[in-house]
Amino acid sequence: MVPPDAGGGLMRGDLLSDPVEGLDEALAVVDAFDEALVAGLLRPGPAQAAGVSGLAGAVAGTPLAARVAEAAEKAAAGTGGEDHFVALAAARNALLGSVHDALVQRIDEAVGRPVEGDETAGPEPVAAAPEEAANLLAAARSWLCDLARGGWRGLDHELVAGAAPVVAAMLPEPGMRRRAALLDGFAAELAASCPGATLERVPVRRWADLWSRALLLTVPGSAGAGAVGTVTGRLLPLGVDVQEHATAVQAQVHAVLEPAGGGAPRLVRASVSAPKPDTVVGAGLWQLLRPRMSLLGAVGEGRSAEVEAMPVTAEGDLLWDDALARTGEPADAFATARVMLSAATAARVEPLDRHPVRISVPVLLEGYAAREGEDGLAFEVAGRLLAVDTDRMPAAGPLTPEAVAASQACVGLLRWDAGKFLLQPLAVETTVRKKTVAVHAGAWAGGTSDKAGVRAEKAATDAVAVLRERAGRLLRT
Repeated sequence: MVPPDAGGGLMRGDLLSDPVEGLDEALAVVDAFDEALVAGLLRPGPAQAAGVSGLAGAVAGTPLAARVAEAAEKAAAGTGGEDHFVALAAARNALLGSVHDALVQRIDEAVGRPVEGDETAGPEPVAAAPEEAANLLAAARSWLCDLARGGWRGLDHELVAGAAPVVAAMLPEPGMRRRAALLDGFAAELAASCPGATLERVPVRRWADLWSRALLLTVPGSAGAGAVGTVTGRLLPLGVDVQEHATAVQAQVHAVLEPAGGGAPRLVRASVSAPKPDTVVGAGLWQLLRPRMSLLGAVGEGRSAEVEAMPVTAEGDLLWDDALARTGEPADAFATARVMLSAATAARVEPLDRHPVRISVPVLLEGYAAREGEDGLAFEVAGRLLAVDTDRMPAAGPLTPEAVAASQACVGLLRWDAGKFLLQPLAVETTVRKKTVAVHAGAWAGGTSDKAGVRAEKAATDAVAVLRERAGRLLRT
């Protein structure tokens, strides 16, 4: 979707709209198994048994074949045990992983971007820490298996409450907090939906995703190691993705890293999160995040960052430490995208994390025409439409759907959802008073003089001050 000599972005838009062989069939198998979890596997009926057997058939030619076939047979008979449910979750994860890989390969072909392979030299791996509290993992696994037997329609508060003592015991253990957070959030969502028998609509795919991921994380060693190496060089930000919840917020900076010792540039991410009261919204979110990561200041000022021995995971996530970074020279995100984006290598995704929902590939689009239709905004290039996901754009920045619709260039994240590719804009170039200006979703990350941003920050400051005063009053009583 940009000329081949432009340096970055989508070059083969037709590949994003052409069907991917085998994708629909793989998702149909996953859907059938997920439907089996709705009524539960304690007394499975013919349709549920078929859904479980279909999962076994889909992995018949893989190393999982024997274990999953046995698990499917036991589950279809209503006698599935913990090991059998883990095997079924692994098969489901493998199928969705194959969908993830096929979609990422299609994106790589469209963008023309190299991907790190086994032949790529990388940092020395760090040995995984020994697993502790095996009894906690077993307790979590037992609860998750009880969920599978009861099914989503069989949810009640007594069943869901079984997670509470497990989460409470996990939280004091640093190595267990990742699992504890997942279990706690999953249990809270289920509790809010009790009783399951009265639900008008069951979020079938979502709950099956959470269940299978949580179950696989109860396998000893599944959490993996943290950082596997360090990187040194210049970090050139492309944009910021903000994810907001009623009680938490996260900002994820997507960037290109130029290694200090030379070599191919790399796509990396740096994330920061913070708890928040539900009254802090919009630009006020940055007040919670700025003190935790200096990179946000550099992004807001349109500058690069120099990093020295910054820890990084195998998937390209920087474990940010302000002591290992300093603000660099001015850096334009569109210049970075045009010159370096297509040449930047993308890290491979770890096996347990391979899922279509994880796809978020930075791309550059130019030469498109915006089209507003019944399904929302889309970019048209050479007769092909690419849907634009404006719902993901945060209120914590000046980027608006109107600015996106009037743009001539866009740096965004290519995602896949509901059977099609979507573009989430991070920044656009548009014309204002005959001048080309860039509008970034993260422009207010380091502070702003924009009137709307200033008002939102002041409102957030007032809200936080009131909450602190009330908290102090409670502590004094």
